Amino acid sequence: MSEINEMMNNNGEERNENPYTRSYQADGSYREVHPDYNGQYRYSFNQTEGQTATYGNVNVAQPKKKEKKERKTTLAGRIAAAILTGVIFGGSAAGAMYGVNKLTGVYDKASYSSTAQKSEKMAEKKAETAKAEVAKEKTKADAVTHEYSNEEEKDSNGIQAGTTAVVTDVTKVVDRVMPAIVTINNSGSYQYFYYTMPTESEGSGIIIGSNDEELLIVTNHHVVEDNEELSVTFVNDQTYKALVKGSDSSRDLAVIAVRLEDMDDETLDAIDIAQMGDSDSLKVGEPAIAIGNALGIGQSVTTGVISALDRELEMDNIKGTFIQTDAAINEGNSGGALLNINGEVIGINSNKIGGSKVEGMGYAIPISAARPIIENLMTKTTRSLVPEADRGYLGITGATVTEEEALYYGYPQGVYVVSVTDDSPADRGGLKKGDYITSFDGETVQSMEQLQKILMYYEEGTKVEVGVTRVVGNDYKDVSLEIELGDKSVIGRIN
Repeated sequence: MSEINEMMNNNGEERNENPYTRSYQADGSYREVHPDYNGQYRYSFNQTEGQTATYGNVNVAQPKKKEKKERKTTLAGRIAAAILTGVIFGGSAAGAMYGVNKLTGVYDKASYSSTAQKSEKMAEKKAETAKAEVAKEKTKADAVTHEYSNEEEKDSNGIQAGTTAVVTDVTKVVDRVMPAIVTINNSGSYQYFYYTMPTESEGSGIIIGSNDEELLIVTNHHVVEDNEELSVTFVNDQTYKALVKGSDSSRDLAVIAVRLEDMDDETLDAIDIAQMGDSDSLKVGEPAIAIGNALGIGQSVTTGVISALDRELEMDNIKGTFIQTDAAINEGNSGGALLNINGEVIGINSNKIGGSKVEGMGYAIPISAARPIIENLMTKTTRSLVPEADRGYLGITGATVTEEEALYYGYPQGVYVVSVTDDSPADRGGLKKGDYITSFDGETVQSMEQLQKILMYYEEGTKVEVGVTRVVGNDYKDVSLEIELGDKSVIGRIN
């Protein structure tokens, strides 16, 4: 042993803007229009017979495994066993097929050629997910433990050699959750002087459910904003067109939809619906797994721990409390899933929060806080870009109240109504000069430019709920107005 000690002592030491036509809003801002140790000792197991195990720099021969005695059977015995096995499996298969045929009334694979049948297929997946949640069927991560038992040996820091090191294997979690993760491609454009320049960005999304006609996916608002065309790529590399169903910029959340009738059976069989977890029950230090389309080059997995909870942050008009993790979250990871060790979604990753200003820290929107927002967005009407000639208008001139102005002067952040056109939809709907538009059809409004982009998805004649903050005496009062959008051709210009 002293010889070993001597040997060991000798050797150990997201934005471009789109080119949208500007409205006849007042120029400028609100102020212009209104006052294991050191790694020295490692023990590796070699499964090959007659090889050696390495402890530090010392090779210790391992005993050979005993050979198993071969059981001898006669030819007649083997034939009998084969016949018996065939009878058992043949009978079981026949019984199973008979039972299936009696229950379903069909003898071949069902064809999901219609939207209704595809919807039924997705409903079955949702039922399976719900059953798994209710039954608490949790996937356990494998742990490989190597234990050092020599109590006499210690490392240079005096740590006992009998310490246990645990390496966590998350392959089972990843295999189960990856079918619920998608890649989102956002194609758009922006105006550069007299030129229109194309833009393209990528992010991630999580399949959270479906309705009778659509597959629903949650992601970040900044992943899908300013889009002219959205597409989703699933786990089997099939890509389909997607549309925004609902979005909340203040919480950086959005729900997009892919029509079931557009999807083939292979894709429906390959995908899955993610299981939601409980972020309120998280503890600092527990494992965390992030999955997403990092850097836009394909799905990848990173691991870490929950570094902190309830981090209050406010950045780029996004505010709230977030989960902090040291699992790497890079550009392209936005909208992907943060998972616990059971494979349940506990957060929605957002690279925009923190971004390049931090290193070794990633942030995710807690799923418990996001859930009610997501459920509301899932009920919205799916909208696509409306041809310019058919778009509705409000009939106002507005100016953006910036975040700085709102903070310094105490004004509501949104769009300040500079003027209202007589007999316009806004006028008929009760909107007044001096009002602050803070939401449109349930989506938070934080700038005049954003309001104009939202209106690109609404046809004339559409009735929408407009959230307004109004000055009443020396205080502000929140008011909800129902406004029917008008035909902008009557005035010949965009609102």
